[in-house]
Amino acid sequence: MTKQAISPASTTRRWVKLGLVATSILLAGGIWSAWEFWYRQPTGSGPAGPAVDAVAFQETWTTRSVLLIGLGDSITAGLGARKGYSYFDRLLENPDDEWPDLTDINLRKVFPNLESTNLAMSGSTSLDHQRRQLPRLPAGDSNTLAIVVFTTGGNDLIHDYGRSEPREGAMFGASWEQAQPWIVNFAARLEQMLDEITARFPGGCEIFLADIYDPTDGTGSARRVGLPSWPDSLRIHSAYNEIIHTAVARRENVHLVNLHEPFLGHGLGCRRIWSQHYRRDDPHYWFWINLEDPNERGYDAIRRLFLLTMSETRHRLR
Repeated sequence: MTKQAISPASTTRRWVKLGLVATSILLAGGIWSAWEFWYRQPTGSGPAGPAVDAVAFQETWTTRSVLLIGLGDSITAGLGARKGYSYFDRLLENPDDEWPDLTDINLRKVFPNLESTNLAMSGSTSLDHQRRQLPRLPAGDSNTLAIVVFTTGGNDLIHDYGRSEPREGAMFGASWEQAQPWIVNFAARLEQMLDEITARFPGGCEIFLADIYDPTDGTGSARRVGLPSWPDSLRIHSAYNEIIHTAVARRENVHLVNLHEPFLGHGLGCRRIWSQHYRRDDPHYWFWINLEDPNERGYDAIRRLFLLTMSETRHRLR
């Protein structure tokens, strides 16, 4: 029996098929790798953020009437969280599936006569907070202690994501020089808001003001999610946070809730093990699908940061 000769054409076709298969495998692998290591952000599971000392919440802080007021943007409004899982909701009471370390740690435990109202609105800027939310503040009396939680300024920076020319209240893409008058206006506006809030409550008012976190993890670039380059973003962002820190330092009744530092390493660079902000203990993404708001683990972390700041200043909450 003689072997059948294999023609050069058959050999060529075989190599072409093998090449196409190999190319398809490499392409599929490249797509998967890009999704897995570039676009997909792992959110992790379990508690997020710092531990809270339970001892501080085992005694009543005051028996006075206390009113908890939420002011600001979508962070305080709770966009991206289920009902009961925003930081504002979890300050008031724990959900049924609360993490063991925070079971029964909430403001109702330390303020037996607590009421609440949340005036925060998603998408709002500091201009909206002054014009629309402050006029809606409830009237205070000499018997009520007001506790205000406030997030402001973040939307001033990130809107309108470069879809329009930069302007006050929607500064994305602005140059440092272009932003100067808006930065000055924000400083004056924040001072006026803090003074007005304090004056509305003769029985006492303690304000817990958050600074602005950075979803880019200190790079200033969100190009991986399709946003345009913004060379001066970090400089402008830093100026806004400096304004917030300065306003807090000027007032005994205003307390800084630092979100900026704890959130570094939980944004777009959470998987970059070479980053100075890499969080080996929790290398996960704390932001929601819109980039600017937290996911539920992020809200857990924010709730803990507010509780910690309140417990550290509880001598004033009486």
